[in-house]
Amino acid sequence: MTALLALLAVATASGATPPRLIGTVGFGQITLKDLRGVTFKRLKAGVYTVSIVDRSKGQNFHLRGPGINLSTKVAFEGVKTWTVRFRKGTTVRYYSDRAPRMLKGSFRVR
Repeated sequence: MTALLALLAVATASGATPPRLIGTVGFGQITLKDLRGVTFKRLKAGVYTVSIVDRSKGQNFHLRGPGINLSTKVAFEGVKTWTVRFRKGTTVRYYSDRAPRMLKGSFRVR
């Protein structure tokens, strides 16, 4: 009975909320990391919750890929949360519109 309840709890929890990614921009840097704080170059396809912490009114966070074009405003400072579906075989880029050659990153969806 205990094993069944544990299995049910895991199944319910895994189906309830998508995995979360945390993006930050400001102070001359931009990052996108998993909840362990690790920057990644490959990500499993699927639906994710992406929370963006925008720390600068002079920069923004722009997430772009096939079917994805989300961004914070340059003058915005705060937290935005998006639900995003990353499709297998695509490349997703993130950057600041104010400094796209300096503040940038990308990853492949597998």
